[in-house]
Amino acid sequence: MLFEGERRIDAIAPADRGLAYGDGLFETMRAFRGELHWWDRHWARLRGGARVLGIELPTQAIVRDSLCALLDGRDGVCKLLVTRGSGARGYAPSAGPAFWSLSRHDAPEPREHVQLRWCSTRLAIQPALAGIKHCNRLEQVLARAEWTPGETADEGLMLDIDGAVVSAVAGNVFLLDRDRWLTPAIDRCGVRGVCRGWAAQQLDAYETRITPATLMGADAVFVCNAVRGILEVERLGDRSWTPHPQVAGLRQRLAADHPAFAAPPEMP
Repeated sequence: MLFEGERRIDAIAPADRGLAYGDGLFETMRAFRGELHWWDRHWARLRGGARVLGIELPTQAIVRDSLCALLDGRDGVCKLLVTRGSGARGYAPSAGPAFWSLSRHDAPEPREHVQLRWCSTRLAIQPALAGIKHCNRLEQVLARAEWTPGETADEGLMLDIDGAVVSAVAGNVFLLDRDRWLTPAIDRCGVRGVCRGWAAQQLDAYETRITPATLMGADAVFVCNAVRGILEVERLGDRSWTPHPQVAGLRQRLAADHPAFAAPPEMP
């Protein structure tokens, strides 16, 4: 489903600034029985990113109604993408109506644990864009391309150019350091994930700079995002972890708050 402003269209314009410059934002949301239980959290992050980039969002009610129509009572993953719209060649921002699109995808297979690897690709430091989920994700593309054929790692951890842990390639990271939960600060780069915000509140997690050595010495580690939920880390390099009861308890609280992470996937 494609839109320009609040008008349905048939194709994206060749001069769209999202295509040309990554000048846009996106949200990837988990749906359960046609409902988006974290809609308000996703829209709040999208609104914050639009404020940073100076993009005028479409009317929230129209977007949500269109998403409900697209879902038609089904489970899955919905992607909402918003760009600044079409513009003349060059970097100067255009003033036309925003382009936005909606798509539905199958939900991933449920799982509870992952194996990680370190990524060589580093995240650049740019505080002006830190936290928002903008469309320029080339660092993550390069990091995910590092996997070699047959490699068993499910996810990768990314550092910034100063060597601090920032996030997984497609998620945020938390670690238990003795009796305190830590999560990397997202003030210089990285994405403030929707599931990260939920988990940080539940755990009263402390945001700070985290070194690889601190992470490797943690009592428990998990990665999370709004599509896959909470995935406990069982191995990273030569380090392995056994399942931790605090992570299991947090996963139970997530299932109570968002039913997509509690029920088995619907049968086709």
